[in-house]
Amino acid sequence: MTLFRAIPISAHGALEVLAAPLLIAAPFALGFSVPAGIVSIALGVLLVGLATSIYGGEGERGTLPLTAHASFDFVLAAATIATGLLVGFAAGDYTAGLFLLAFGSAHLGLTASTRYSRPAPRFSG
Repeated sequence: MTLFRAIPISAHGALEVLAAPLLIAAPFALGFSVPAGIVSIALGVLLVGLATSIYGGEGERGTLPLTAHASFDFVLAAATIATGLLVGFAAGDYTAGLFLLAFGSAHLGLTASTRYSRPAPRFSG
């Protein structure tokens, strides 16, 4: 384990599940414009779906390969940052722009710090 990839995938998924409702609730709590609110809610729903794809049943893998999950994480973080810039500068909704920019940056940091590997299975016997 390196210093820069210190977060295990299980903690990464838990943080995403806890953070996604912030994207969904922020438009109502912070008073985003309608287009910014729609985008924020859509990004939150996508993040919940992505986060839950890590988990499978007992002893099973998730529904999405970890390499694909990592790629989708980077794309979602970049899309959130780009949306924040677009909403903030083009539409003039500075509150929504700042929130989305900060959230996307935090998600990018989480993604860059995650170790995308599963622990080795334990054998009993």
